[in-house]
Amino acid sequence: MIAEERRATILQIVRAHGVVSLRDLVAATGTSEVTVRRDLRMLEESGLLDRRHGGAVLPGGLSHEQTYQQKEHVAAAEKSAIADVAATFVAEGDAIVLGAGSTTQQLARRLTGFHDLTVVTNSLLVSQILAPTRVEVVMTGGTLRGSIFALVGAAAEQSLATIRVQRAFLSGNGLSAERGLSTPNMQVASVDRAIAAAASEVVVLVDHTKLGIDTMCQTIPVERIDHVVTDWSADPDIVARLSDRGVAVQTAARQQSA
Repeated sequence: MIAEERRATILQIVRAHGVVSLRDLVAATGTSEVTVRRDLRMLEESGLLDRRHGGAVLPGGLSHEQTYQQKEHVAAAEKSAIADVAATFVAEGDAIVLGAGSTTQQLARRLTGFHDLTVVTNSLLVSQILAPTRVEVVMTGGTLRGSIFALVGAAAEQSLATIRVQRAFLSGNGLSAERGLSTPNMQVASVDRAIAAAASEVVVLVDHTKLGIDTMCQTIPVERIDHVVTDWSADPDIVARLSDRGVAVQTAARQQSA
């Protein structure tokens, strides 16, 4: 792949997903990390994207919020494996909170066989999955944010302030050892903080495309995160930095094809 084709490919991927990891760009272009870094520098100098530690974002990407449809098919196999690991944190008799996101939606699918479980959620997609089951679903109030099918706003935060559960499961748009979990939207960040405050433990579910990425609004600092579940493509340096900050990191193994 010649340089012009490679840079066009990089731009196409970044425009499609908003935030892309360096590792994924290396795989997509079939070239070295050094080459991709050079391409990113040139594209940034042309104003076509912004570089971030571990990847690239659209210009102004700190505030760019991907829709659910954009996120659903990104790292789908990795999210499935992460959900398998996350489900091991849940036991019969638990009360938990699931935040909004494509990975927490995958976790909800693993919980459909439970008979004595309470799930509090602001996600319409999570509630839809669990509605036909014996799981007790408690929905927050709030204003519907249609792009991610989630309830946000003061009513959602107030309802979360009245509860206490064992664990909260959160996703987000970025996770770094320096800044913790982040998201581009202030309302989403505020509700996610309320979710974390309602739980004794916080479990963050992030695939490798989100590691090392910072977006505009901090959700919770790294000190508030107890566990991170990520996937086999996670950058070892970022995993080590999270561990050094006291976060227990579990890496989901690649699933075997049937």
